[in-house]
Amino acid sequence: MHLKHSDRPHGPDVVPVTFFLEDPEGLTGKAIKEWKLMGATGESLLELAMEHGINIEHACGGVCACSTCHVYIEDGAKNISESTEAEEDRVEEAPGLQRNSRLACQCIIEKEGAIRLRVPAWNRNAVKELPH
Repeated sequence: MHLKHSDRPHGPDVVPVTFFLEDPEGLTGKAIKEWKLMGATGESLLELAMEHGINIEHACGGVCACSTCHVYIEDGAKNISESTEAEEDRVEEAPGLQRNSRLACQCIIEKEGAIRLRVPAWNRNAVKELPH
């Protein structure tokens, strides 16, 4: 399933977001482990990643119905939306659960302040369909 860009209004790209990729070649086809991007308020971390060629798995299309976009928020959690009960239920299904586990599709940038997240190497959709 492919991510549909959200209908939420987005602000200007003024929020520094650093993605640390444990498997950069698997996600981007490049050997770059650290990606420093600029995001916008109202944008999810999954949207930001996908718009810049970081192909974080999202089997459900980013609607909080799976746990394939599981990431670790390492810094700046106060700058993104709080998790909902639905997200907490889904993230509990993800392997490697930690206190800072979130679903990238549900992390909406809300404040201007640096955010740093890690995308684990093992988080892959084993039944991923190829585009037609």
